[in-house]
Amino acid sequence: MIKIEHLQKKYEGTTPLKDVSVEIHDGDVISVIGPSGTGKSTLLRCINLLEKPTAGRIWVDGEEITGRKKPALAVRRKMGMVFQSFNLFGHMTVIENIMLSPMDLLGQSKQAAYEEGMRLLRMVGLAEKAFAYPDELSGGQKQRVAIARALAMDPDIILFDEPTSALDPTMVGEVQTVIRELAKTGKTMMIVTHEMRFAKAISNRVFFMDEGGIYEDGTPEQVFEHPIKEKTRRFIQRLKVMELEIHSADYDFVGMENKIAGYCEKNRISPKVAGRVQLIFEELVQQILISRLSTPDIRVMIEYSEEKGRVTFTARYNGEPFDAILEGDTLSADILKSAVEEKEYRYLEEEECPNELKLKVKD
Repeated sequence: MIKIEHLQKKYEGTTPLKDVSVEIHDGDVISVIGPSGTGKSTLLRCINLLEKPTAGRIWVDGEEITGRKKPALAVRRKMGMVFQSFNLFGHMTVIENIMLSPMDLLGQSKQAAYEEGMRLLRMVGLAEKAFAYPDELSGGQKQRVAIARALAMDPDIILFDEPTSALDPTMVGEVQTVIRELAKTGKTMMIVTHEMRFAKAISNRVFFMDEGGIYEDGTPEQVFEHPIKEKTRRFIQRLKVMELEIHSADYDFVGMENKIAGYCEKNRISPKVAGRVQLIFEELVQQILISRLSTPDIRVMIEYSEEKGRVTFTARYNGEPFDAILEGDTLSADILKSAVEEKEYRYLEEEECPNELKLKVKD
């Protein structure tokens, strides 16, 4: 259906899309997720030529649309676009908004456009609003009208650019319900969204965008439950990460303790859990590893998951295989055990710091 090769889009001072290559198949329902500013909306706007790509090529149904001779209007007839800002004409009634493009661009008669418009309004639950004006509608109702208007062109592909982001939270559900029903029709759809549960429920594929491209592409189960790449994992689990490095036995212990305390306070980690995190740092790093390693190379990563409300403390360190809890100082090891719910030790022989000890901090 859609093939993209080495797509790039540059603006002055920024390049949201550096190199995107992907194939989208007939009937795919793809949720596009990722941090703000990673090119999600730009990707959609390049696909329907609302933005002219800086470089790269796009094919739709085997026909290149980025060729100079391909008019943008012909491309957009195959694609419906639903924006976060609705873009309804305020001086027209709801049904007039829906009838306009089929009459002007497809040459439909007024009667045919009206009948199809009413059918689509019934589908989105707004037939009774056909002769109302947009300013008489709620935000959720306006977006449902915008979806009906996009469908009136009978597009093969529908692009949704954050369709619920401008809505009051109480209205998000009604728009999501319409999109869920639409996904069952076999239409090819791409949906830029920040609603993770919605994305997981509706999609057969998920694009996680970062670093100027599609950073990870997989099924909802794979991306949301078992992400392969680190940035995906951090985004999905809403991880707040702090990293520390120690390369000398004479490191600034007090300064690092203060950094950890500041990190816990900033992320509103409970005082009890914050105390355990600092205790783990003191016993594991200061009492066990510094005393054992003649030339220490220690990397500490503290992760707080907003989604799960959990803290994980990971230490990677140099030297021969050494499980600091099983083989370390008995008193310090016992103190660590009291602060930890689960622990996992691995020795990764090819790494600079091959020992890895991952500790799940008790709530």
